[in-house]
Amino acid sequence: MAADANAPTASEYIVHHLQHLQNIKQKSIIDFSVVNLDSVAVSVILGVVFLFLFWLAARKATSGVPGRFQAAVEMMVEMVDNQAKANIHNAQSRKFIAPLALTVFVWIFLMNAMDLLPVDLLPVLWQGATGDHHAYLRVVPTADLSTTLGLSSAVLILCFIYSIKIKGMGGWAHELVTAPFGTSKNPVFAVILGVVNLLMQIIEYVAKTVSHGMRLFGNMYAGELVFMLIALMGGAAAMSLSGVLLPVGHIIAGSIWAIFHILIITLQAFIFMMLTLIYLGQAHEAH
Repeated sequence: MAADANAPTASEYIVHHLQHLQNIKQKSIIDFSVVNLDSVAVSVILGVVFLFLFWLAARKATSGVPGRFQAAVEMMVEMVDNQAKANIHNAQSRKFIAPLALTVFVWIFLMNAMDLLPVDLLPVLWQGATGDHHAYLRVVPTADLSTTLGLSSAVLILCFIYSIKIKGMGGWAHELVTAPFGTSKNPVFAVILGVVNLLMQIIEYVAKTVSHGMRLFGNMYAGELVFMLIALMGGAAAMSLSGVLLPVGHIIAGSIWAIFHILIITLQAFIFMMLTLIYLGQAHEAH
């Protein structure tokens, strides 16, 4: 009875798992002084894992019949390179953008794949390591809006850089006030159209950046919630019928969703990479 009294409710369980390990307590919805330490740590660790895996692939590469790992890496590199050629027609720009797209795809895939780990595995290990049974830890960086918007903002900055590099500061500034509605020979109409065009360009840049980050965040956040609900459903069934249903429910429901989720995490990584290439390709084009 005492154990049942101390057990968290379903809402308390979910709220606890949705809290980040932070440097300071967040006091408002938008607080740039707050750093989600768990998202930073996991994303950096996975970035190092990505670099190690591809360094290992390059080190063991052979001109003969490739092994499975080398073949998988080569297929991935070829796929990204083909997409880069289709969207970025400047060969010089592709020398940087193609490896960037490959990094984006693999890195985001690895971050998404953290969702396939058991919900309580790493949080419980972290609580045991710290000795605090209420310690917070979220292990899916892409279910953190600050991570996804940070990635999409980095893409926006690159779009600005390539717009200036390809078109020049004057050419890009001219584009900002003449596209999409053009201009007029009449000075008054030219000023009005320039203001409208600039506002439209700002709205377009903001909308692309926000939707780019929100799409990834929304899908991964929803997937994380589903895994939590599956755990709670298994627990509820065990409490109402038989304790045997707890592991059975977790295994069946969790396995089905995990198999389906493999497609989701791969697709979301691919979509983010493709939108990155498309937006950078648009930065190379003149309106």
